[in-house]
Amino acid sequence: MTSTAVVGSTGLVGSHILSTLLSLSSISSVYSISRRDPSSTNPKLHPLVDKDNSQWGTKLSSITPPPSIFFSALGTTRGAAGSVAAQRLIDYDLNLSLAQTAKSSGVKVYVLISTGGANAKSMIAYPKMKGELEEKVKELGFEHTVILRPGLIVGDRQESRPAEWVVRKIAGGMGMLGNSFVDFWAQDKEVIARAAVAAGLKALEGGESVPKLWEVGQSDIVKLGRTEWKA
Repeated sequence: MTSTAVVGSTGLVGSHILSTLLSLSSISSVYSISRRDPSSTNPKLHPLVDKDNSQWGTKLSSITPPPSIFFSALGTTRGAAGSVAAQRLIDYDLNLSLAQTAKSSGVKVYVLISTGGANAKSMIAYPKMKGELEEKVKELGFEHTVILRPGLIVGDRQESRPAEWVVRKIAGGMGMLGNSFVDFWAQDKEVIARAAVAAGLKALEGGESVPKLWEVGQSDIVKLGRTEWKA
C-alpha cells in the first residue's frame, strides 16, 4: 500500500491526479495540499488546507510517515497571478520550495507536471521558468524524479488565455474525430493525470529498472495514460 501527496490538486490536471489516486486500491492514503478543500469525501483523502501557501511546506513536512510519492501539478497563469513576477513565485519558487521539503522529508519519488516547451535558456518567461524548475529539481537527488512534458492540455480551465482557449476548443473538436488527430500535439487532462500516476507507481515499484531521471514526453504520456492504462 502506497501513501501519496499532491499539490495543485484543485487544478485542471491535479484534480484528476487526485481522483485517479483515490480510485486505486493500491493507494492507502492521499494528502492534498491546497488553498481550498478538494471536492471529495473519500476516506483515503487527507486534505491539508491553508490559504497561506507559505505554510504548505510545513504541512508537507508534518506528514508522518512521509508519502512515498509526491505529485506536483502546481501552476498558475500570468493573468491570474497579475504579472510574470507573481507567476514565477508560484510556478518556480513555491514549486521548488515544496520539492526541497519533499526531499528532506524522505519522499522517494517526485513527479512534476511541466510543459513540452520547458527550456531554461528560453527568452520567453513561461518556458524559461519551467525549464529552470526542471533543472533545479533534478539536482535534488530523489530516488526517482519523473518529469512529464505534455503539449497543450485539453480541458476547461477556470483561468485561461483567450488564444489558448480557442486552440483548446479546436483540439476538443478534433478529438471528436478520433484520439489520433489530437494526441501528438495536445493531451487530455485525464490522460496526463493517469500517465503521471502510472509513471510514479512504476518508478516506486520498479527500482533500478526505471531510470533515476525519467522524462516523459507527449507520446509516452499517451502510451502510459491511454494505451497501457489499467485502473
